Amino acid sequence: MQYGFLRCAAFSPALRVADCDYNADQIIAAMRQAAGQGVQLLCLPELCLTGYTCSDLFLQQTLYQGAEAALARILAESRGCPLVVLVGLPVCQGGKLYNCAAVVAGGRLLGLVPKRHLPNYGEFYEHRHFAPGPRQPVAVTVAGQPTRMGTDQLFVCAEMPELVLGVEICEDLWAPVPPSCAHALAGATLVCNLSASDETVGKAAYRRELVAGQSGRLLCGYVYADAGHGESTTDMTFAGHDLIAENGALLAEAAPFGPGRAATELDLGRLVQERVRSTTFVPDPAGYETVPFHLQPVELTLTRPFSPTPFVPADDAARAERCELILRIQAEGLAKRLEHTRAACAVLGISGGLDSCLALLAAVRACRVLGRSTRDIVAITMPCFGTTRRTRSNAELLCEALGVQFVEINIAETVKSHFADIGQQLTDYDVTFENGQARVRTLELMDYANKHGGLVVGTGDLSELALGWATYNGDHMSMYGVNAGVPKTLVRHIVRYVADSCGDESLQKVLLDILDTPVSPELLPAAEDGTIAQQTEQLVGPYELHDFYLYYVLRLGFGPAKIYHIAKAAFAGRYEPKVLLYWLRSFYRRFFAQQFKRSCLPDGPKVGSVTLSPRGDWRMPSDACSALWLAEVDALTE
Repeated sequence: MQYGFLRCAAFSPALRVADCDYNADQIIAAMRQAAGQGVQLLCLPELCLTGYTCSDLFLQQTLYQGAEAALARILAESRGCPLVVLVGLPVCQGGKLYNCAAVVAGGRLLGLVPKRHLPNYGEFYEHRHFAPGPRQPVAVTVAGQPTRMGTDQLFVCAEMPELVLGVEICEDLWAPVPPSCAHALAGATLVCNLSASDETVGKAAYRRELVAGQSGRLLCGYVYADAGHGESTTDMTFAGHDLIAENGALLAEAAPFGPGRAATELDLGRLVQERVRSTTFVPDPAGYETVPFHLQPVELTLTRPFSPTPFVPADDAARAERCELILRIQAEGLAKRLEHTRAACAVLGISGGLDSCLALLAAVRACRVLGRSTRDIVAITMPCFGTTRRTRSNAELLCEALGVQFVEINIAETVKSHFADIGQQLTDYDVTFENGQARVRTLELMDYANKHGGLVVGTGDLSELALGWATYNGDHMSMYGVNAGVPKTLVRHIVRYVADSCGDESLQKVLLDILDTPVSPELLPAAEDGTIAQQTEQLVGPYELHDFYLYYVLRLGFGPAKIYHIAKAAFAGRYEPKVLLYWLRSFYRRFFAQQFKRSCLPDGPKVGSVTLSPRGDWRMPSDACSALWLAEVDALTE
């Protein structure tokens, strides 16, 4: 339960209809196996102690008394099992029979949650046997233990306050307003559904969407345990389609007619953070009772996958779709700005690197949106002391392939004159030497745009803005920052997407060479062999790590310790823990120190869930202290 992670499992044991002792044996075996695998919460199917398909046998006292005796055995077994177990059984109270979920932990019957919505259509006829459960909990005694029975109950873990459990049963989820909606608003971060959903053509896909969608709508984890092998096939067949979802994403699934077991870790801490961020998620705990319970803390080795590139879809088709969408968003945003300002042309600096390449591709698309010629784009290369032949050549070839105007302005003499004005030595390769060149380049772009009625298109990306890897009032400034919402790891994939899909051999060739060029601002003299001497990732660290940290800091609000924990799982075998820690500290140091640059960014289109615009998702004071975050990083050791 470290960092808000909880290992959950949904299991569909093979059972025998109406054989409560046999079914209890299967459940106890499942409990032992789950506990041995570090599972902390086990959800079992609806009426699994008797079988869902008992029909009129439910009206036999022998059956429901046998189920109660079997529950007593499970309670006794749970004393030595460090997990919460949800078991389905019929419960007779007050002259009525209820379809219930028993919540069991540490030998205690924490509560009984009855089914509220009883299907009585098609192949279902539950009203024949059961009564809808009461919402307000009432006192009952079952399996020799006093407890409460009602739908409006939440079960809260003392050792892990993020774990607040709500329960519903099968048809409850399919109702227009499922009980889980009220559970979540009352505080439930995890909903378990004990189900017996028969299998028909097309139902699995709908069930999958229903579970994932409900978890997303309620910002919760959702564990769905389905009846499987052993149920009567007189009228129906059950497939054991177990599902676990979190905030709209399906994390684990037991395929229909498969093993009948799904297990993974749910990040309940993330769900709490999501609710903190959401202003439309308004808590409403009125009428709910909370039941505390204890669960032994354990350290988990994460088994759920964590992408090392959270901004980049792993699936080829999904990645291509995202790249196309981002290009469209960039193009539409820039087109509107060009149209509104009545700009005669779009002006941008072209370096032969990735960012200016993407900005140019977006500008070309913007011209298409407006029905304008690509000759209305002016790409200016501004060679100086660090420009290499390779990047200069690629810049020209790219412009030629795209049909845009290519202009060269050698800024070396202007920079020398400026350095003479301020007393900067040409042999002193300090920050002034670098930033002076960047500011002269911006000066040239701005004044060229003024002269020709143009609009300067910025090329800096989201990752550079996060790290402050931009010269203040240099490449930091433009009239429209078309790349400002695109992280560096995704920039590369968008350029690759265009290369793969453009159908132009010459354009593809130059794009592939740009992709193969080291990322560099080229502000220091080239090496003796003419190659790039100043490589960005050797100075600020790997962009894949910084983008990873950026995602979890901005999108989810996680602290350094949890981010490091996840990074070790995501980058296992690729980076040593000490390397992850080094660059995590570097990220926080830079992120806090460079906020003043982000506080005065030019406009730019939002393309994803993370943006650093002071008018958008992220606002922080430029004078904020990073001490708390850095102290948490420094406390992490291997």
